[in-house]
Amino acid sequence: MIDLILLHPPAFYDFRKRPGVYGPISDVVPSTPVFEMYPIGFASLSEYLERHGLKVRIINVAMKMLKDERFNVERLIQKNKALAFGLDLHWMAHVQGALALAEMIKKYHPHTPVILGGLSATYYHEEILREYPFVDFVMRGDSTEKPLLELLQSIKNGGGFERIPNLTYRDGGNGIRANPLTYVPEDLNEIAIDYRHIMKKVLRYADPVGYQPFVDWYTYPVTAVFTCRGCIYNCKTCGGSSTTFRTMANRPKPAFRDPKRLAQDIFDVSSHLNAPIMVIGDIFQPGEEYGFSFLEALKKRRIKNHIAFEFFIPPSRRQLERIAESVLNFNFEISPESHDEEVRRAFGRPYNNDSLERMIADSIELGCKRIDLFFMIGLPKQTYDSVMGTVDYCRSLLERFQPYRRLYPFISPLAPFLDPGSMVFENPERYGYRLLYRTVEEHRRALLSPSWKYILNYETEWMDREGIVASTYEAGRRLNRLKAEYGLIDRKTAEAVEKRIEMALQVIKEIDAIMALPDSREREEALSEMIRRPLPLETYSMSTVCEKKELEWPTHLIRMNLFKILKTLFSRRKPERGS
Repeated sequence: MIDLILLHPPAFYDFRKRPGVYGPISDVVPSTPVFEMYPIGFASLSEYLERHGLKVRIINVAMKMLKDERFNVERLIQKNKALAFGLDLHWMAHVQGALALAEMIKKYHPHTPVILGGLSATYYHEEILREYPFVDFVMRGDSTEKPLLELLQSIKNGGGFERIPNLTYRDGGNGIRANPLTYVPEDLNEIAIDYRHIMKKVLRYADPVGYQPFVDWYTYPVTAVFTCRGCIYNCKTCGGSSTTFRTMANRPKPAFRDPKRLAQDIFDVSSHLNAPIMVIGDIFQPGEEYGFSFLEALKKRRIKNHIAFEFFIPPSRRQLERIAESVLNFNFEISPESHDEEVRRAFGRPYNNDSLERMIADSIELGCKRIDLFFMIGLPKQTYDSVMGTVDYCRSLLERFQPYRRLYPFISPLAPFLDPGSMVFENPERYGYRLLYRTVEEHRRALLSPSWKYILNYETEWMDREGIVASTYEAGRRLNRLKAEYGLIDRKTAEAVEKRIEMALQVIKEIDAIMALPDSREREEALSEMIRRPLPLETYSMSTVCEKKELEWPTHLIRMNLFKILKTLFSRRKPERGS
């Protein structure tokens, strides 16, 4: 029998039966608004537990539901048996789907433990166990590999749970016990994101869809390696900020992966895939010595994969030069959030436009293949006019840096929720916010709303939900036209995006009129009528303010080394086939 089945839920379980206009909440990430991309922690958990003798399976339920409208989730749950089931609740966008799957597991396997993990589960650990009897355990913190191993061993051997760190559970009576959160590793050298391990599991269970990271992965197999858990910065709405990690995950400082191991992670990926590799976490966050050590190791093998680096603050010319010396094909991304330096400082990004523009100029001169800039809507001190000013700033950048046609600006809303545990979530009034939902149940119910306008769990002193929605679509429209003007997208793409924005605005207007109806039954009938239209409602949430393809870094025509993949799959012994 399998020891642990890790299930990744859709954001909203009934999205196939009762779709909504989720808005451009996922336009600037690879996944759809269902958020089918399972957390990278699933891969490290699976590898660690199997290395220690347990059998683990990952099933991306959200992906299976997306791929096949007739896919029966209940049948999947019913036929698969395990010592325990695990569900991710890292971001609150998944709370409705996670709880729906947890309840379904208990329906068919009433005596099988259900375990939740992730930052949001950590924040709400006691409330989850108190309010939802179909959840048995919450594993807290940002590093749960070792505590989860101990929990599964205790379940298997009939032992107690009182000595397992980071664990919250029911004490057998009516009480809830939260063990101390003491497992906080100082580095990430005992865990790995091993894509070879995932490849073997795909074959073992004959389930390529269940392990698929996001909907278009097999045509664009972008991968990632991670530098750290934790952060040194304090972005005000971020659930992964320094303050949040310290108070919620008991992490006083980030844990980093050894830079030479990080380079080896990239080599391992490149030997199997010719696709882009994202380095998650600023390599200079732990200091220049760490970044240079990583780059020196990377320089020893001149791989052709495009390597994408993210920066939290603009790196120096010297740091950019070291990247250029070490990597053949390098791409950069950075999130200024706003052009307005006052807004950026209020959010927690400690740099000015001069340093940003100097970075862009240096990067272009040094041969960077592509630069992505990400701006956000819903920030402290940000008004509607300020959002439009960000688009004007993007024009000035494109004008200044032409004919370089690989500087891509993006803008998206801070949605659907403020992160629990973030500084703004904990003290909304201090930062000019009004929090609309605070409990787990309030967030779960919000995700049942027909439009992202009603899902948003906040407003600000400077923009209410109406303003956030309006500025998002108008900024998206203007930026779309700007990218067409400067040759970043073709006219056909620009026209398609413009049309989707117009359609989304019209549908949201209709939903607003329905939501204003005083009779609940009349509202429900009107919403049901919208759902029955030939064009599905979710159409108005896909590639709305930008085309998804705009996010793709350059890649090779042949993206997979099939010979090396097959060699890996059949190495040592032929993997066993599962259910």
